[in-house]
Amino acid sequence: MRQRHAAPVASQRNGSYDSSDLEGLEGCKHVVVESVDIDTPFKRIMAANRGEIAVRIIRAGIELGLETLAIYSPADRLQPHRFKADESYQVGSDKMTPVQCYLDVEGIVKLAQEQKVDVIHPGYGFLAENAEFARACGRAGITFVGPLPETIEAMGDKTAARRMAQECGVPVVPGTDSALESAEEARAFAASAGYPVILKARSGGGGRGMRVVRSEEDMEDLFARASNEAKAAFGDGGMFIEKYLEDPRHIEIQILADNYGNVVHLYERDCSVQRRHQKVVEMAPAPGLCEDTRQDLFRDAVKLAKHMGYRNAGTVEFIVDKNGRHYFMEVNPRIQVEHTVTEEITGVDLVGSQVKIAGGASLADLGLAQQEDVPKPNGVAIQCRVTSEDPERNFQPDSGRITAYRSPGGHGIRLDGAMAAGNTVSQHYDSLLVKVICKAPTFMTAVQKMQRALYEFHIRGVKTNINFLENVLRHPEFLGGAPTTSFIERNPELFRFHTQSTADLTHLLEYLAEQLVNGAKHPGAVGAPPAKAAPPPPALPAGADPHVAPSGWKEYLDTHGPEAWAKAVREHRQTRGVLLTDTTLRDAHQSLLATRVRTHDMLKAAPATAHILANAGSLEMWGGATFDVALRFLHECPWRRLELLRERIPNVPFQMLLRGANAVGYTSYPDNAVYAFVREAKAAGVDIFRVFDSLNDIDQLKFGIDSVRAAGGVAEGTLCYTGDVSDPNAKKYTLEYYLALAERMADHGIHALAIKDMAGLLKPRAATQLVGALRERFPDIPIHVHTHDTAGTGVATQLAAAAAGADLIDCCIDSMSGTTSQPSMGAIVHSLAGTELDTGIDPEALLALSDYWEKARLLYAPFESNLKSCSSDVYIHEMPGGQYTNLKFQAASLGLGDEWERVKNAYAAANRALGDIVKVTPSSKVVGDLAQFMVSNNLDEHSLVEQADSLSLPSSVVEFLQGYLGTPAGGFPEPLRSRVVKDRPVVTGRPGATMPRMDLGALREQLEEKHGKVSYRDVMSAAMYPKVFDEYKAFIQKHSRHVEKLPTRAFLAPLDIDEEVDIELTKGNVVSIKLKAIGELQPNGTREVFFEANGIPRVVEVKEESKATAQLKKPARDKADVSDPGSVPAPMAGEVIEVKAKPGSFVKAGQALVVMSAMKMETSVNAQCSGTVQHVYVIKGDACEAGDLLVLIKPGGEPAGASGDSGGAAAPEAKEPVAA
Repeated sequence: MRQRHAAPVASQRNGSYDSSDLEGLEGCKHVVVESVDIDTPFKRIMAANRGEIAVRIIRAGIELGLETLAIYSPADRLQPHRFKADESYQVGSDKMTPVQCYLDVEGIVKLAQEQKVDVIHPGYGFLAENAEFARACGRAGITFVGPLPETIEAMGDKTAARRMAQECGVPVVPGTDSALESAEEARAFAASAGYPVILKARSGGGGRGMRVVRSEEDMEDLFARASNEAKAAFGDGGMFIEKYLEDPRHIEIQILADNYGNVVHLYERDCSVQRRHQKVVEMAPAPGLCEDTRQDLFRDAVKLAKHMGYRNAGTVEFIVDKNGRHYFMEVNPRIQVEHTVTEEITGVDLVGSQVKIAGGASLADLGLAQQEDVPKPNGVAIQCRVTSEDPERNFQPDSGRITAYRSPGGHGIRLDGAMAAGNTVSQHYDSLLVKVICKAPTFMTAVQKMQRALYEFHIRGVKTNINFLENVLRHPEFLGGAPTTSFIERNPELFRFHTQSTADLTHLLEYLAEQLVNGAKHPGAVGAPPAKAAPPPPALPAGADPHVAPSGWKEYLDTHGPEAWAKAVREHRQTRGVLLTDTTLRDAHQSLLATRVRTHDMLKAAPATAHILANAGSLEMWGGATFDVALRFLHECPWRRLELLRERIPNVPFQMLLRGANAVGYTSYPDNAVYAFVREAKAAGVDIFRVFDSLNDIDQLKFGIDSVRAAGGVAEGTLCYTGDVSDPNAKKYTLEYYLALAERMADHGIHALAIKDMAGLLKPRAATQLVGALRERFPDIPIHVHTHDTAGTGVATQLAAAAAGADLIDCCIDSMSGTTSQPSMGAIVHSLAGTELDTGIDPEALLALSDYWEKARLLYAPFESNLKSCSSDVYIHEMPGGQYTNLKFQAASLGLGDEWERVKNAYAAANRALGDIVKVTPSSKVVGDLAQFMVSNNLDEHSLVEQADSLSLPSSVVEFLQGYLGTPAGGFPEPLRSRVVKDRPVVTGRPGATMPRMDLGALREQLEEKHGKVSYRDVMSAAMYPKVFDEYKAFIQKHSRHVEKLPTRAFLAPLDIDEEVDIELTKGNVVSIKLKAIGELQPNGTREVFFEANGIPRVVEVKEESKATAQLKKPARDKADVSDPGSVPAPMAGEVIEVKAKPGSFVKAGQALVVMSAMKMETSVNAQCSGTVQHVYVIKGDACEAGDLLVLIKPGGEPAGASGDSGGAAAPEAKEPVAA
């Protein structure tokens, strides 16, 4: 009997601890084992390993009454295994790699001697199969727990192990009996044995240095890779080769042998569930194994162990083919990772038994004198290895701090691990976090118990493979009880996950912490901070059933189709009144709040909207900016917005803007991509498609109309309005112009006709004339009018339009109306109430929605345009309402905030220079880009034309003049077009007509390779905005899609100390987050942010981005010499996104040198003269101010033998301007 006394937690070695460190830690390490069943000659045991196996050894030592010692590398200084032992000591040094520290034979043995260790257990991996380490222990008088060094050497050489198996009649797979040194030798064996074959490392195991070769062509490459891998892992690149058996089971036999020639087996384990020869799930006993095969395996394993004089615990591994024939693979002369399942079904403590045998105990002393004494298998045990690997990223290992760790428990659950919340998963070592072992009476009940255990696991801070393990346990082949080694490889559905591994609380906390440490990063948020109080959902009308929405036009449209809907709308106008379209959920907040209103706040208003606006004609939901901003700045999926709103508003038709062949983007797309997008939009909930073209190009319009009709939607052909039809002096945009355009759309089969007045130029008198003329010409087609209230005439215009025969008119909730938004719904409803044009909407009920949006708008105060009043100068500059606020912000971002009046005047001048075009996105963007360029470079419309051939105009302007947006009314302006386009290609006809089909299947494959599983709607988003979609997915990957569920203030601004927010992650799963504190700046540049999540402390570490440091690093740039044509300046402030010029190369005048981007503007900076590039002053990512020197050219002719790039432009790629 030995009493185990309290021992210090850590020593003073390497200055890590002092005995005084332990003062006050009462009760620390006062575990006492009064007696042990078998006394060993040992007093102090060292676990020469790390992680969970070190903990397993330490626990066994404690149970045996021994003092325990752990070792750790400098990288493992804070790892938990060292604190489980009585004492812990550093091995290796900072000069060694983290792995080398645990392979330092001399250092570990010397440390053991110094600390009077008398027994060392090597665990698995590292030095467990190192014969020299075993010998060094022996020379130092320390007992090594394991086989003799000679046995380790023999079993480490796989060819020697094969020979020993053959000597005692154990069947082996045909293969080489000696190591190969070249691929040529392997090729010779394969030629006689036939392919496939498998290459294996002569030394080591664990799947390293192993490759299946299926053809002669692959042999040389795979041999080299396997040999190099083996050499890196084991220091030995020698290989042997075997015939590869397709689809076998991997069955191993646990043996236990004493020092006196006695051997017993402890039954089998099934390790067939493997990935790349790495075991994933292990079971004991092997389900469905033929009893004759099982007994043959037992007999051969024991026979081989006796033949080689094996001592201690070991594993004999076999493969079993489809016919039940078994073949020897190898002997692992150590404890295995999966020894746990054998312990569970036999009740034998294998690690404890190892130590006892090493101390001289016989199998008889252990109660295992005969095979019959080994307890019969009791039940079934399954082990799953939970690792810090991401199965969606090809099992890429992850590292970092574990921020939350909630483990399973209960009857039949065992956990072998060494991790807890706050611990750090090292990037230097194996990714195993914990082994989960479940035991139950039957295989199926064990599987169910394991499924429950994995479900209970909650590990955050690092990726894990838990979702993958859950898929394995659900798969029918696994549940059949006999998976083979190719199970994972053959079943790609195992990698299809129902939940996003990144969507969890930890990433939300990281987002909140990031805002606190580094400030909120929301472009355009320059106004007052968001309100602290969020409004409650608006109340439903008295007597409304919250579970049933009133019937509306959606039901009629779905039942009868677009043609009948159009007829019914006309009949409604003639007999009951005018219908309203509410733009609050789209154009209103685009015009007032930079399109920043989030789905979170829309959903709160949705139920009341469904009841109060049940008689509305439609609700506007989508447009290009909506789609773009949702992904880019709000980090939410526009498709999901549509789905969620449709769930809550099932009764009112949804409407979107479709930019013809531009869909919801800023460029032309292949026809098939647009058709696919429209079809999916219709399926997602859009009913009415307002088809427009920014230049009123009839070919573009016809294409959009065709795509909508093909999808079964309402095709609303649109007249984009500019000019003034009531002006008798109008020359270009006259009443006849609009009637002719409407005639052509009507002939093409539109269901409805819209007037889209983006700038608010449609005066009441003009509305009367235009709508009246259209109504007379097209008596059976519904007319829909959209305008803005920029000049303050919006309500009057819509009333005039209704009186002239309009069927539907656009407006918005009062608190979101006015100025650059739409006219007031309340004013229109009150004005028409009780008349023949009654809207059917209760004006008093509207007050609930108006009150809600008035308060909700305060949450978006940072994005307010701060327009104090209407502005009639819109009739001069003709700027669209939605663009007005965006352009004002862009101008400020480009340093033109104090010159807003100049920008507005330049907008009018740019429009005139471009030929007085229709200004709707994306054509309005062209005018806005040119206006800012003109102000930045002090140009007017005349000097612009004069200098056009030497200016680096924004790309949008150049592409417009090339014809990539279509052909404007009256043609392109000359000589501006010729001077800008030069020898660039020009487009005639509809741009998308000549574009090749977009391979959407290939796009999906590319996206899944980059982002993991994606939906078809993701593919549509990427087709429209490839770069923006990638950025969105990167954000979701980092912070989770649950960010969209944050309250708006928490999304936009940092939390205050002790501020608490509730977030419903999933239905019925609400988490309460409270910010508690922010830590001091650490030496590594990070801060710790402290939260409580559901009352449980959580800590997040965030790297601080020092603005002061960034400013210090910002280079002072030379300015270009305006008098030198070879000194190329930045035309405006912006970021360099591409550098095309190369020092020493010859360039021609007009050739692109640098591409810059500033907000929505992308500009190609061109050479002003021909010559040789002497120096390039910028690189990609540099931020430049206007006038900074970009490139220096030495003017001159082309040197002999040089070949310059002609600079000819190709068709532009899809541009994704940043939406403000």
